[in-house]
Amino acid sequence: MAKTNLKLKPMDDTEILHASADVLFAESEALKALGNSLNGSFVKAVGLMQTCMGRVIVAGMGKSGHVARKIAATLASTGTPAYFVHPGEASHGDLGMIVNEDVVMVLSNSGEASELTDMIHYTRRFSIPLIAMTSNAESTLAKASDVALVLPKMPEVCPMGLAPTTSTTMMLALGDALAVAIMNNKGFTVEDFRNFHPGGKLGKKLMRVHDIMRKGAEMPLVGENDAMADVLLVMTQKSLGCAGIVDADGALIGIITDGDLRRHMDGNLTSRKASEIMTRNPNTVAATILAAEALKIINDKKRTQLFVVENGKPVGVLHIHDLLRAGVA
Repeated sequence: MAKTNLKLKPMDDTEILHASADVLFAESEALKALGNSLNGSFVKAVGLMQTCMGRVIVAGMGKSGHVARKIAATLASTGTPAYFVHPGEASHGDLGMIVNEDVVMVLSNSGEASELTDMIHYTRRFSIPLIAMTSNAESTLAKASDVALVLPKMPEVCPMGLAPTTSTTMMLALGDALAVAIMNNKGFTVEDFRNFHPGGKLGKKLMRVHDIMRKGAEMPLVGENDAMADVLLVMTQKSLGCAGIVDADGALIGIITDGDLRRHMDGNLTSRKASEIMTRNPNTVAATILAAEALKIINDKKRTQLFVVENGKPVGVLHIHDLLRAGVA
């Protein structure tokens, strides 16, 4: 009998948008249900993961495995050592990666994936804490676990109700909730985050002024009673378009920029004192603020450089070009 190729009528643009929006609305409702379902089991899971002396081992098969990898990556990048172990590979030697100090979290929508059997048995044999993330509270995985994080029963948004969609969205979100709860409990700081993200755009956003400022002999500094002839020489040598003016105690009291030179340009400029030409009370920043914050100040104040001070004394100078080279600007 010859096969008949049935072709469904393609959707128009409006139908595509409506159908796709329905998917997002349905998944958002599932996330609301998940948020309302959180209970003491979630708190217990956070406690186990936070006090773990080893690593949080995250595992799952198929789509749950892909989500598990992401959760492990999120935990590791936010201060909770974590590692993904594939259940199939675990049965062929990778169980040796899991030690007594670890906590194991296994993701499975049904909680009955046969590939999980050896990992479940291993955690029970060696008394390794087991956290289950599943939609089936009566599953083998849930009943074997020390803590069961049970997802609310919500339909998959796949037209056939089969492909893991809503369930994996809830798993992913629940993993984020666990990671953020642990971060909050630990008092995880921006500086901690930067330690785990030194590269890429995140690393650049989290750079601090002290990481890129000019300091020591690179700073163009002169005394308030120095002649402008000497000030011009320092400005030329340092090539930052400015000179910081300090008093007898080394405190920053003013700045001379290329703009100040133009405003006071006359035949007597070189014989005048720095204090006569400088702009008093210059804009300054602390070395500990984010470089991105310093960039905002430079833009808002329409400046090209800022002196960095500590207890009123200059410890560095930051130029817009330094920010550009560092990839912050």
